Amino acid sequence: MQTLPELLQQVQTTMTPPNTDLSPFIDNQVGKGKTILITGASSGLGAGMATHFARMGYNLAICARRTERLEQLKANLLADNPTIKVSVKALDVTDYTQVFKVFHEFAQEFGKLDRIIINAGVGEGRRIGKGNFEINRKTAEINFISGLAQCEAAMEIFRAQNSGHLVVISSMSAFRGLPKHMSVYAASKSAIAQLAEGIRADMLLSELPIKVSTIYPGYIRTEINEGAKPLPFEVSEEIGTKALAIAIEGEPDEACVPEQPWTMMSDWMKNAPLTWVNGLA
Repeated sequence: MQTLPELLQQVQTTMTPPNTDLSPFIDNQVGKGKTILITGASSGLGAGMATHFARMGYNLAICARRTERLEQLKANLLADNPTIKVSVKALDVTDYTQVFKVFHEFAQEFGKLDRIIINAGVGEGRRIGKGNFEINRKTAEINFISGLAQCEAAMEIFRAQNSGHLVVISSMSAFRGLPKHMSVYAASKSAIAQLAEGIRADMLLSELPIKVSTIYPGYIRTEINEGAKPLPFEVSEEIGTKALAIAIEGEPDEACVPEQPWTMMSDWMKNAPLTWVNGLA
């Protein structure tokens, strides 16, 4: 097996730029008459995905805590895409009663939700045993328990409709346990990925026509990590969210985004010694 430096060198010499060509989806207006709900849509990946899906013709149900940002995003989306409908609602995903209320209100407003993207999350975390339990608890709760509430609410709607596409945004960190401040974050993203796979397994067992996709983004530079040092193979928010939108539109079971180098990296991460994987943190 290659060491991490050897793998990084190989990837750097063989990788190609991510596919960011949205024109086939925009030209064909693939989302016309359909609605996507996105949580955590006030900034970062959520706002970027909303922008690209709007250009494809989708109506949008966007929610987050910062409604002033959502309203500005709504204004921008409608200015650029005047034929779509955009609805905004405040949502704190740690208020589980509110999660179900907001999701069902969106479903009633639009009549049908075709895709729900579970995107809200946090990137906080501290080393275990250093007196930061509350920060780590909050990270685990928002990324997993709040994600569970969103999945429950989404699947209630999709089961009633007998259709839909559930998209869970995990992370490349989900493939292995990671050290330092990444430990709880990686664990929470692994948990939400396993939950998504369990839901997908249940849809296969139940033979229901509901798609479930687990998406593993690599390093994408957004507000959540704007203060971090440069990271291997990182891409800009614009490139990353275009690659996300293209991957999601394909309704895969699972996808690493951008596809390369992260698909290759995921295979390596699953099998490499933990001391080598530590280099990615």
